[in-house]
Amino acid sequence: MTRLSRRAAGIVAAIGFALALAAGFAPAAGASNAKALARADRVVRDGDFEGAEKLYRDLLAKDQRDTPARLGLSRALLKQRKHLDAYDHAARVVAREPESSRAHALLGSALLGMGDFRLSVEEFRTALSFREDEALAIAGLAMVDFYENRIAQSLAGLRRAASIDSGEPDYIYNLGQVAARYERYAEAANAYEMFLRVAPRTDADRRARIRGLIDFLRYLGTQRDLLDVNGPGAVTVPFELVNNRPLVRVRINGSKETLRFVIDTGAGMCVISDKAADRVGLKSVARGGMARAVGGEGRFEIVYGFVQSLQLGEARVDRVPVYIRQFYNDQEPVDGYIGLSVLGKYMTVVDYGARKLQLLRDEESRRAETAAASPAALEVPIRTTSSGFWSGEVVFEGLEKPANFIVDTGASISVVSQALATRADLGRYERGARIKVYGAAGLAENIQTLLLPNVALGPYAWKNVYAAVLDMDPINETAGFEQTGIIGGNILSRYRVTFDFARGVIRLQPTAAPASADDRGKPPVVTSQS
Repeated sequence: MTRLSRRAAGIVAAIGFALALAAGFAPAAGASNAKALARADRVVRDGDFEGAEKLYRDLLAKDQRDTPARLGLSRALLKQRKHLDAYDHAARVVAREPESSRAHALLGSALLGMGDFRLSVEEFRTALSFREDEALAIAGLAMVDFYENRIAQSLAGLRRAASIDSGEPDYIYNLGQVAARYERYAEAANAYEMFLRVAPRTDADRRARIRGLIDFLRYLGTQRDLLDVNGPGAVTVPFELVNNRPLVRVRINGSKETLRFVIDTGAGMCVISDKAADRVGLKSVARGGMARAVGGEGRFEIVYGFVQSLQLGEARVDRVPVYIRQFYNDQEPVDGYIGLSVLGKYMTVVDYGARKLQLLRDEESRRAETAAASPAALEVPIRTTSSGFWSGEVVFEGLEKPANFIVDTGASISVVSQALATRADLGRYERGARIKVYGAAGLAENIQTLLLPNVALGPYAWKNVYAAVLDMDPINETAGFEQTGIIGGNILSRYRVTFDFARGVIRLQPTAAPASADDRGKPPVVTSQS
């Protein structure tokens, strides 16, 4: 890339200034535009992204070739998770200025938000080829590492991005998320505290959530050997299958009473009901803010607990962070959900046909499980969202490219997001029947259902898949990249499912016979509680 010498640059600037003087009104207009642009940038920093969007659009209405305004608009749209519009405006800049590192970084960020990992990486790398310290591109690649479970690389990338642009709250917030996943709780708490100092003060709910999270992280930082796994290298535990969800018996803190917990790959952390917590004497260690979720009023209080031991058969995990919350489904009462924070310590096998859960933690058991896989078993690569869900790429009729679906043993049936149903015109597959859905925030009624003619996850394809249509915006607020559905128990219950967390894959091996009959019209749908 050629650069002008200082002298040549000075001559060009002088010519430009002379032409502006000749135009008479141009200097005043330029000064006015500069003030308007500075104001829009300031509004972004203040957290009024909708207001900033309007200001940038006003500038572009005066001059469609105003590159700083268009880049600012793209960023303001990204802040609102309007990824397609953000992509469009960044692409317009690239069309005129193909060496704009910022525009390529914005393209990558929009693509990543939409879940297009391959193209997002290309754009981030292109941005860095033009400017090696483009913080947005560095942070974007770090988040790709995070989602694909390269945690150490992700942490290093976000540290660098935050050091380059210490005033950008997103880099600091993401650094807190990654540090917490890496079990560096003190660093995570410090990052969140820094976030509160530099972030806009407009979102009181989010700030309350983060203050509660900081308290919890500080508490965890005083504990030793969190999620410490004990017991034999291979443990098999029987489970019940209720409404397509596997339920096991667990003991909390050595209690004689056994509790009914759902094996829930759609929950990042373990969850225990407030009633069960009272029965076993479990108290909150921190709380703060309201979370959004499916069902009811869509919000619930965030309460953190700490379990000294959680035991499934001979397998025991010590010092387990948990959420404590109210459960709303009285028709199928359960006491808790075992999430990925525990399941991820093992190679976890959910054998729906045999009604058995296997937890494999030594290398010999893991290798034996892999070697024993049937020729009919195929593997599907999986990514992890910011909130800890496992997500795979799904395709079906009406989609131009794969969509990201959470693979969720805790959901009784599959789900399609309202956003995807609208984009792909899936209303033509509506069954007519309306159902009830229990989620973390309560009961949602009159939910639309679809009968999708063909759905594929990796090499697997299924016909006539029953699915509920839900608003997944509460999930996507914290997922990091858009999730447009859930692969639930009505599909998973046909398989022996192996979650190989170390390799980032799941393996689906067909069972000899379906684990459960078609349950349409039977108990209400239940989604995960995290």
